[in-house]
Amino acid sequence: MFNALTSKVFEGVEKVIELNVTAAKEAVGEISSVAREMGAAKDPQAFLSTSVPQVQPNAEKALDYGRHLTEIGQSIHTEFAVAAETQIAETRKKLVSLVEEAAKNAPAGSESTIAMMQSILGNADTGYEQLMKSSRQAAETLQKNVQTANEKMATATEDTQKTSRK
Repeated sequence: MFNALTSKVFEGVEKVIELNVTAAKEAVGEISSVAREMGAAKDPQAFLSTSVPQVQPNAEKALDYGRHLTEIGQSIHTEFAVAAETQIAETRKKLVSLVEEAAKNAPAGSESTIAMMQSILGNADTGYEQLMKSSRQAAETLQKNVQTANEKMATATEDTQKTSRK
């Protein structure tokens, strides 16, 4: 399981690196092109007419970049959550089996010890369920916050472009 999770992390890192390299290549090409156009501008009006149209596409690219980065992070989180749930379920089965076997073979008078062990397992289950619930809520909140930020960025970009056209 550790090897599988490590592999998933490396896949995620590779995707982030690939995303960054692609974004950097595109940015360098665009910056070079825009710089030539801006350098050729004869007056402030020509300069502005060259730079303002770049706002919307660049903002959209930033939003796309953020979405891709979020998707990569969510994918890794999902893989870890599934692996953790599987591992914990298997471990719980083994512990329950062990406690049940101990209860069958326990000497007389050890009922309270067995009950305590069962209580500990029950409390561990409750704690695990709460941890997983909190983890899911945190991931959902992060996703909603990123989505809200992207929507606000898109709206602000549209407003800026409308204002610059006037």
